[in-house]
Amino acid sequence: MAALTNAASASLVAPASVAARVGSSRRAAFQGARVPSNASARAGDAKRAAPLVRASADDAAPAFGRRDLAKGALAALSAPVIAAMPAGPAKAEEVSKYWDIVDLPLEPGVILLDIAFVDDKHGFLLGTRQTILETFDGGKTWDFKSVSNALDEDVNYRFNSVSFKGQEGWIVGKPAILLHTTDGGANWERVGLSPRLPGAPVLITATSSNGQAEMVTDEGAIYLTTDAARNWKAAVEETISATLNRTVSSGITGASYYTGTFSTISRNDDGEYIGLSSRGNFYMTWSPGQAYWQPHNRSSARRVQSMGWRPDGGIWELTRGGGIFFSTTAELPDNDDDFAEGKIGSRGFGLLDLGAKPNGKEFWIVGGSGSVFYSNDAGKSWKRDRGTDDVAANLYTVKFNNNDNGFILGNDGVLLKYNGRAV
Repeated sequence: MAALTNAASASLVAPASVAARVGSSRRAAFQGARVPSNASARAGDAKRAAPLVRASADDAAPAFGRRDLAKGALAALSAPVIAAMPAGPAKAEEVSKYWDIVDLPLEPGVILLDIAFVDDKHGFLLGTRQTILETFDGGKTWDFKSVSNALDEDVNYRFNSVSFKGQEGWIVGKPAILLHTTDGGANWERVGLSPRLPGAPVLITATSSNGQAEMVTDEGAIYLTTDAARNWKAAVEETISATLNRTVSSGITGASYYTGTFSTISRNDDGEYIGLSSRGNFYMTWSPGQAYWQPHNRSSARRVQSMGWRPDGGIWELTRGGGIFFSTTAELPDNDDDFAEGKIGSRGFGLLDLGAKPNGKEFWIVGGSGSVFYSNDAGKSWKRDRGTDDVAANLYTVKFNNNDNGFILGNDGVLLKYNGRAV
């Protein structure tokens, strides 16, 4: 099992056995001696979001001339960067009957990746190029949030996930970084992560307001903390590569000599996870108490674009070419026979994410080239929101923090805000 510890310098505990890179058959057993906190690592070059393709965890955004802006002075970095941006957010402009586009103080090219709220009015928005924005009016306007602990010379962080439970919140990103707050995001502490961490952190979930959280990497490592990141415990004993390479007899396509990561990971309220292979040809699930991820094969030739949980406990699946499937049971499905295809009439538009209102009845799907679809009967029938056709962006994420407040996140700094009108 793995353990992360956070002392004065905050470091990750991991054995030498997990230092090997992905591709080797290794167990992610994370007990061992203390190791130093992660030194600054260089972010990768940017991959511009291709049409109809979800922004992957490997897409890093290019630096925007921080050497020239800061002249080597890290402490003064944020001021010139913000000064180079537009003056501030303008009034939201209606782009459809249901969505308004919010003008953000961002350069073109920023991909928005996650959003979370402390309460109904106060929230945070994350993205590539070290983007952290903050709102105090429910998402109508946003301004830069300067987090000095997240600034490293020559490192350009991609912030992947943010989560709050009460005033306690967490942010993770790539290269490996973990931020923690106990005062609603007014101040953020940086928790050191080991260079031996298997994979990049892609999902963080605040499970209570008293120091409990779960962190997941794109290689399938799951860590739990109950004491505000001072100590961590691993919930699985292997990375997904190790599991697949060990279970060749399972019949999972691509299991033999598999090297790869999850492209999407989703968690439900019961603490169960579903992770989609970066190739889109199989998925894996994990439930609390299991030592390993459980692989599930697919017989369909359609590659899966993304997967997630429905409010009723079932699973949705979006395939390349604009297909949508729903599991026919509220339990974890075993194979393709446990899915039924929905009729959405996407006409081949790439579908990238599905989000549901807390009421469990109204579903929204977003995708490439500004495509948006909605259902008011839990996915039985669908209509297209043609008002967003002129939005010049691929839309990657749709999330509702309550029935009246939802957001769609895309590339080029595009943010759409739900205006509260019923479909």
